[in-house]
Amino acid sequence: MRSFRPLIAILALVWITAVQAAPRIKVELDRPSGIYQPGEFVKWTVTVTDGDKPATGMVDFAILKGGLTRHNQGLLELAGGKADIAATRDDPGVLLFTAKYKPAAKDAKEVVAHAGAAFAPRKIKPSQPVPDDFDAFWKAKIAELDAIPMNVKLEPVDVGDKRVEYFKITLENINGRKIYGQIAKPAGKTDLPALLQVQWAGVYPLHRDWVLGYARGGWLAMNISAHDLPIDKPDAFYAEKANKELNDYPGIGNEDRETSYFLPMFLSCRRAVDYLTQRPDWNKRTLVVHGASQGGYQALVTAGIHPAVTALAANVPAGCDHTGKSAGRAAGWPAWASRTWQGKNEEKMLKTSRYFDAMNFATRIKCPALVGLGLADTTCPAEGVLATCNNINAPKTLVIMPLADHGGDHSAFNIAIRSFLEEQKKREK
Repeated sequence: MRSFRPLIAILALVWITAVQAAPRIKVELDRPSGIYQPGEFVKWTVTVTDGDKPATGMVDFAILKGGLTRHNQGLLELAGGKADIAATRDDPGVLLFTAKYKPAAKDAKEVVAHAGAAFAPRKIKPSQPVPDDFDAFWKAKIAELDAIPMNVKLEPVDVGDKRVEYFKITLENINGRKIYGQIAKPAGKTDLPALLQVQWAGVYPLHRDWVLGYARGGWLAMNISAHDLPIDKPDAFYAEKANKELNDYPGIGNEDRETSYFLPMFLSCRRAVDYLTQRPDWNKRTLVVHGASQGGYQALVTAGIHPAVTALAANVPAGCDHTGKSAGRAAGWPAWASRTWQGKNEEKMLKTSRYFDAMNFATRIKCPALVGLGLADTTCPAEGVLATCNNINAPKTLVIMPLADHGGDHSAFNIAIRSFLEEQKKREK
């Protein structure tokens, strides 16, 4: 073994050197809030380091209105590892700034950073009006759901904590589908505030801690899967589903409102709330729905189609402004009408998307809302999220994170939701 030590030492040194030499890029704003008035200039400062030294060379930049329409682009020369650029827009909306840097080394990787700026964010308007028959469509779908017995199946599970009671739950949905989830509550307690957690995108199991933590905090907590799948199969089970029948599930049936994959998903949220309101241990006063990304999408929808929801929390919500392209801005995930490469009809996809747009459900929300958004988010672009929030005719708190992308530092929202949920519990007393 002794003869290998020099080689190991050399490899370790090479690895450490490579890590140290990897370029890093970040963008800062001249205003911590990231909020400006039309006509005011935002200044972004790009900083690039190569190892522990300021980088040299050029930064490729682009500025997009609404994350879609080209506003400016070009090259910035680094001086002392930094470069500044300023921009403005004369109307309400968001500017998305993207900076790219590639070192001169042949095999070096390009690094990218995003930042944003919101101009008069509370004045951003929806890209399209609510369809005339929006309410009639959803009323008919809810009636279809209501005609199907819930057929509740609760399976108690011992989680090794006498402070809580935990159950797996199954409910009936439309079209022969099922709703799978989990519930936890403080052991033996009644008169409880209810909390429904809905899930982000992907195909995966549900973890018990997602409800157990809330139950220990005094909630009747329910968590449902977005899919017609058991919640606790091995990881390989979900990987196979994701690679086969649920591959690109957001695009399934997306040319017709009767066949969209999101139809049973949204109705499962409706049914989950129905179930919670029928439980004798619910306090009949507080029922909060919350989620992030696709879960934020479902939270907005659920609050829009169920009057029993008393508050919602949505972080970086998806599903906002499917028709954003008509207003010159990027649509939120799942970019509903983008699948023309699959041979689908863009007009049909856009028409269908309007019945599943969080922006339109937002107009029906009557309860307090907490919404977080990242101005650097390219998955759920901020302009569409802001337009959606502006459609909420109820008390709302926006947590605008100017440097946050879709999966980055959301600590500002995480802090806000803790106090928001405590407020909801106190409101009942």
